[in-house]
Amino acid sequence: MKPTADLLAPASEPVTGRPRTGRSGTLVVGAVLTAAIALFALVSVLWQPYASDDTSGGRLTGPSGDHLLGTDKLGRDLFTQLMTGSRIAFEAGLGSVLIAATLGITLGVLAAFAQGWLDDTLSALLDILIAFPTLLLAMLIVAAHSATLGSAVLAIGLAQSAVVGRLVRILVKRVLAQDYITAARTSGTSWPRTVVGHVLPNIWPTLVVNLALQFGLAVLAEAGLSYLGLGAPPPNASWGGMLQEAQATFTTAPAGALAPGVLLVLLVIGVNLIADGLRDTLDPATRQRRS
Repeated sequence: MKPTADLLAPASEPVTGRPRTGRSGTLVVGAVLTAAIALFALVSVLWQPYASDDTSGGRLTGPSGDHLLGTDKLGRDLFTQLMTGSRIAFEAGLGSVLIAATLGITLGVLAAFAQGWLDDTLSALLDILIAFPTLLLAMLIVAAHSATLGSAVLAIGLAQSAVVGRLVRILVKRVLAQDYITAARTSGTSWPRTVVGHVLPNIWPTLVVNLALQFGLAVLAEAGLSYLGLGAPPPNASWGGMLQEAQATFTTAPAGALAPGVLLVLLVIGVNLIADGLRDTLDPATRQRRS
């Protein structure tokens, strides 16, 4: 992850067209890794070799023609569980980022335009939420409700919305201080049109990078919640749940832990590489500093 200063580089002039783009090997590698796992997840929606609750494979069998990765301690096909876990990972990541973006952008823009006590109150609220670790806050929210994938996504999204909101507030305030915003307001442009036409186009490159990072963090948070039994309930097989179930049988059936662990790491690395590549591509100043 790159320094915060890169994420918060100020915009010195308005965005008038498409951002300059350049080749980024980091972006390509990250996109390939993420797309491969996304395709794996998409296939799981259309086809799976066995039902998620099928326990006819025998306990802890090794890889074979019938079971590519073997079976778990209940006789379920590990490859099927791995496919289901990939779908759950993307559902958790995308759902959490959507919630975080919706709430975070709304709160951030309101805080940036607010004055006096309202600005102080919103800023303090965001700081208080950020002070709680994402996983801990998500655990508290999930524990107060039933342990389902929907509850986990909602909890992670709410926890991440504070991070997005504070970033948006900082970025919007910097944009509002620019001369072209003053010129737009002097010409009679309304605040909603100013936000849509001038503010959002100037913060979206940095915001997209941050949301990509939040996706990876959301996938890890969901895996952590499932490992603790607070994620998707059986027979849904989250990667975190697979890791928890396989830890007792790692020496006899290591595939049950290695397969979800490797895919989890690869997905997070892929998304982080995409974030780094987007930063290089969408921010020419950052690319020049690195060259």
